[in-house]
Amino acid sequence: MLASPPVNHETAAMTDVLRPTHVEVDLARLASNLAAIRSRVGTAKVMPVLKANAYGHGLIEVARLMVSLGADYLGAAFLEEGILLRQRGITTPILVLGSLAGEQIPLFLKNDLTLTASSVDKLRLIEEAAAALDIQARVHLKIDTGMERVGVHYYNADKLLEASLQCRHVQIEGIYSHFANADAADLSHARLQLERFMEVLEFYERRSLPAPMRHMANSAGILQLPESHLDLVRPGIMLYGIYPSPECQRTVVVEPALQWRSQVSYFKVVQPGHPVSYGSTWQSDHPVRVVTIPVGYGDGYFRALSNRAQVLINGRRYPVAGRVCMDQMMANIEWDSAFNGDTVTLIGTDGAESITADDVAEWAGTIPYEVLTNINTRVPRVYVGMEPGCKTTPAA
Repeated sequence: MLASPPVNHETAAMTDVLRPTHVEVDLARLASNLAAIRSRVGTAKVMPVLKANAYGHGLIEVARLMVSLGADYLGAAFLEEGILLRQRGITTPILVLGSLAGEQIPLFLKNDLTLTASSVDKLRLIEEAAAALDIQARVHLKIDTGMERVGVHYYNADKLLEASLQCRHVQIEGIYSHFANADAADLSHARLQLERFMEVLEFYERRSLPAPMRHMANSAGILQLPESHLDLVRPGIMLYGIYPSPECQRTVVVEPALQWRSQVSYFKVVQPGHPVSYGSTWQSDHPVRVVTIPVGYGDGYFRALSNRAQVLINGRRYPVAGRVCMDQMMANIEWDSAFNGDTVTLIGTDGAESITADDVAEWAGTIPYEVLTNINTRVPRVYVGMEPGCKTTPAA
């Protein structure tokens, strides 16, 4: 199961009883971020990318919100994400961006999912499967302009495009590439990639054919390379209110939609010389108050955050003390007060203090993408700001 069911306030109260650790997702923030992206890209269509459980925000609920807000397309990474969206009633076109195995193709077609053809062989397999089912497959061609991951090389792309013209059971709906460095301060490689992509597209001009829908801009492209917006853009991390990198220009104002909270579950005084948690990696030289919090690396709170991260309790910052365990961790509150049931903020705001996904990423030595997508699905998602699936109705 990729996402929790929609949660109203009554259910949210029950969730707090069952599991005090939860993620709170502000749907109004997501709606505002989408509106800001649309304002930036003008006439280009927008494909919200919902892979990896919508970057940890909940696949189904975010998809329903995006559909209610008129999203033109949805982007997924894998077949199973697309199938789950269809099973939950999402009828908006869904492009599966990842590579595919030949035996998966009939499932793509039967679930009305748009496929990525990254080679002549993959295109041939799609044509054969669609012919066997006597249907038209919707396909986007993938061009590798410098990522060296998936897609036909730009200098060999004519072979794939020529082959696509021969297909009788395939509708070439789009053609796309992906930036490797569009989030950098130096955009020379990104501009080279875009130049290569535009040269590939000359194939259609030379034959006096209309080009399929062209797209290349990810979040960083939306922010830094307006010339890459083309016919459609694919916002990922920025849709959720996080910027792709510290170097990336913040030409669109977006705000984080996710807060991760838990509660104090235990309180004790720890004497000097008494180490805390596995491995005895932390101890105090004076008496301190230590609280236990029911969240750990089994929830996606990295073990690498041991003795490095901070949490917020009652509007104040406190350091994580000792190693993060699978299901619990401890924080040193020195001689301050905290009580069982007090809210602990892992990501989010408490009073005048805030901890961001970027902060957690820096402490863990990773990137905010991994922080968000690592939050385990056993952590309940609670939705606020708007009712899931509604355009403007505030939560009661």
